[in-house]
Amino acid sequence: MLLFVGLGNPGREYAGNRHNIGFMAVEAIARACDAGPFRKKFQGEAAEARIGGERALLLKPETYMNESGRAVAEAARFHKIDLSEIFVFHDELDLAPGKMRVKTGGGDAGHNGLRSITAHMGANYRRIRLGIGHPGDKARVHSYVLGDFAKSEQGWVEALCDALARNIGLLAKGEDSHFQSKAHLALEAAGFGAVAPVTKAPSA
Repeated sequence: MLLFVGLGNPGREYAGNRHNIGFMAVEAIARACDAGPFRKKFQGEAAEARIGGERALLLKPETYMNESGRAVAEAARFHKIDLSEIFVFHDELDLAPGKMRVKTGGGDAGHNGLRSITAHMGANYRRIRLGIGHPGDKARVHSYVLGDFAKSEQGWVEALCDALARNIGLLAKGEDSHFQSKAHLALEAAGFGAVAPVTKAPSA
């Protein structure tokens, strides 16, 4: 079984946050793959699907971002899922909005969700880094990631999630570069080849 994890914070007040793009990605995958309903399980919400011919578990931890590893470790232990079969979707400040990169292992770059998963599981899982851009000032990072996507950003967010969901079978088969390029081509076709970051402070 493969494990696809979307990182975010639970609750309606966080639903539209930039920090929750991982949840948005996994929800898009669930829709595209006709997954079963999300149910409370493994300290989160989990749904099953078939992706790339394999059984897959889609997981949205509800432990809050800083404790994401607890939910991931519980699901992996229960289903005996190897680290190499875990895919984690998360927001990435160091990538331009709408850009996506796939990497295996590495540091957490200050991302508390990744830090927690690595602490519980080790580092060699697949990370799908979903670019949200940087506010330009380190002091504003916290309010930026916990701020909602602006209306002007909704188009590329939906296009990115849709593109990765429609091509997710390639990722499941280990074709990381092909998956990445197909998703970027789909974004360009949708008119989101180059997205300007939102550098203004989010409105209250």
